Amino acid sequence: MRAGIAALVAAYVLSQFYRAFLAVLAPDLGRDLGATPEDLATASGLWFLAFAAMQLPVGWALDRIGPRLTTAVVMGLGAGGGALWMAWAVTPGDVNAAMMLIGVGCSPVLMAAYYIFARSFSPALFATLAGVTVGIGTMGNIAASLPLAWAAEALGWRGTMVALAVVSVAVAGVVGLMVRDPERVTGPTKGSILDLLRMPALWPILPIAATNYLPLGALRGLWVGPYYADVFGEGPAGIGLVALVMGLAMVAGNFAYGPADRILGTRKWLNFGGNAITAAALVALAVLPPGWWTGVVLLAVIGFFGASFAMVIAHGRAFFPPHLVGRGVTLLNLFALGSVGLAQFATGRFFAAIPPEPAHAPYAAIFWFFAIALVVGLIPYLFARDRTD
Repeated sequence: MRAGIAALVAAYVLSQFYRAFLAVLAPDLGRDLGATPEDLATASGLWFLAFAAMQLPVGWALDRIGPRLTTAVVMGLGAGGGALWMAWAVTPGDVNAAMMLIGVGCSPVLMAAYYIFARSFSPALFATLAGVTVGIGTMGNIAASLPLAWAAEALGWRGTMVALAVVSVAVAGVVGLMVRDPERVTGPTKGSILDLLRMPALWPILPIAATNYLPLGALRGLWVGPYYADVFGEGPAGIGLVALVMGLAMVAGNFAYGPADRILGTRKWLNFGGNAITAAALVALAVLPPGWWTGVVLLAVIGFFGASFAMVIAHGRAFFPPHLVGRGVTLLNLFALGSVGLAQFATGRFFAAIPPEPAHAPYAAIFWFFAIALVVGLIPYLFARDRTD
């Protein structure tokens, strides 16, 4: 079981890497393929939408087939094949197709780990295990910062993508060898997403599930790169440094959120407070005069306090019956990742529509968009039932 979980965590490191690497490669893709920030926002959005579209079939497969085969097959074909496609890209359209395929490949990884936690460990440990998994997995954000910039400089970005394809297939193979499926559920086994949506306790949680990951997924996944390139003139190394700081903050935040519900005795107010601070930092990023270090500090604040994804999933999971755990956690993940995909399309349009005079103006609109979305998600969450395990 431990070796299997370690393999899934390694796969999740790759998943986090793939949702964040475009920020660092943005200058290279712009130079070689003519990809604009709007093009890359579309590509990033397609990754998240493909990932989200897979959540319902992945949830069914986890409950019916099990996490081992589901993850190994989908990741090997999707992430490995998508990385190769990216290596051979000649147009921004190729980047779009590659990102969609990679998104499909990454879609079962975290939910497979959560499924095992929910089925094989004490419910009281779920939030801690979920937070630790995301915390370690967020190291992929670290790899997609300065280390990626160094690799792209040494191997070229195409050679780096070939190496990532090999790593993706290898990790998928290790998952297939090491993961052990939990025992089958005894008792009721019939049910569907509709049964989950009939649960009144879940409805106030869905809006915050749809908005809590927006700033982290979109900013770290893409906009940090163009922001520091356009406003401060940074290249891949400088962007990699900023991304590294935000990534480290995200790692620390995930580890802090993990055990916090047991210490504070609440999940609802822990999530509410963290996301409220994140919204305030986004407003500050939009209205304060742009400064290199000001941006770094505020992005670190967003990275730390915005790392509530695992705790939001844990809050919703506390209401799921055992035979619907797979479909339940993937439903919440669909809301979380699907909304990021849609937001990337919207922010790409904002960027294209707003004149870049001053250079900060289009990005201020993007920061406002995320702040308002987060507040909209927090309002119904005020009426959610608190529950810990």
